Amino acid sequence: MTRSAIQVQSPSLPSIFTAQPQARKRMRDFFSSHIRNANTRRAYLEAVRQFSAYCAGIGIVDLAQVEPIHVAAFVEAQLREHSKPTVKQRLAALRMLFDWMVVGQVIPANPAHAVRGPKYTQRRGKTPVLQADEARALLDAIDTTSLPGLRDRALIGLMVYTFARVGAAVSMRVEDFFVQGRRGWVRLHEKGGKEHEMPTHHNLDRYLEEYIAAAGIGKDRKQDRKGPLFRTVKGRTGELTANPLVQSDVWRMIRRRASQAGIETKIGCHTFRATGITAYLKNGGRLEVAQQMAAHESARTTGLYDRRSDEISLNEVERIVI
Repeated sequence: MTRSAIQVQSPSLPSIFTAQPQARKRMRDFFSSHIRNANTRRAYLEAVRQFSAYCAGIGIVDLAQVEPIHVAAFVEAQLREHSKPTVKQRLAALRMLFDWMVVGQVIPANPAHAVRGPKYTQRRGKTPVLQADEARALLDAIDTTSLPGLRDRALIGLMVYTFARVGAAVSMRVEDFFVQGRRGWVRLHEKGGKEHEMPTHHNLDRYLEEYIAAAGIGKDRKQDRKGPLFRTVKGRTGELTANPLVQSDVWRMIRRRASQAGIETKIGCHTFRATGITAYLKNGGRLEVAQQMAAHESARTTGLYDRRSDEISLNEVERIVI
């Protein structure tokens, strides 16, 4: 059984979704088998916890008591404490879960179906972006005389030069960096089970080769080729373990490396996706090609990462000479 399935049965979850055996089983199946993406599972589970706590606070102890007005009131309460995108996501989670309960004949109708979420339109991404020279300075500031340094440079380089999501980067196996047509390629395991392959930039090719050679992974044993590419370090020894890095590890590493490089921008894992896309477009790249490289379903999504207009806005602001 998955960890999420165990969490669903945890006594820490208010009783509205666990009071009835049929509802408890249905919800366990929803989180363990219906929601496959781990990040979505965590977000939806938090939405259910929030709604369950809200219902407990107003005296609702059974799913049959939930009406659209209760869901609408929950949405309004959430808007007082959380952003519109977060509230929209939580409403979507409730709609999907209640639909699942209806199909399982736990409740007769979906009380969240008619509830409208907050309107939210985003034309510009909020992800902090580095200028090309800042990204270059960050990479150059990494001490590559150590194995962790080689690993970190290769990982950051991967996210910059391939626009890879951090989840796809840490999911890579050693065999996902390979030679094809006399040059290096990477295979990224993106959301929705999609595999995305693209050739490596010459800098990234060098970063990966130097890291893999120093780490000694994937050379002889076929089994090791199936092992994680980016691995944790054993204490302060500088030796790699067989365990993959997780996203929280990468976030802490990035903040540490940025601080060492003197970068004050509060960057995160997604920064390098936006940085790479912006640098590509500023150098004459086409939006539709950037969309393919980033494995986006829509060019509109890719456009959120295009921060070329930031410089235009800054130049215009500087015209206000007072």
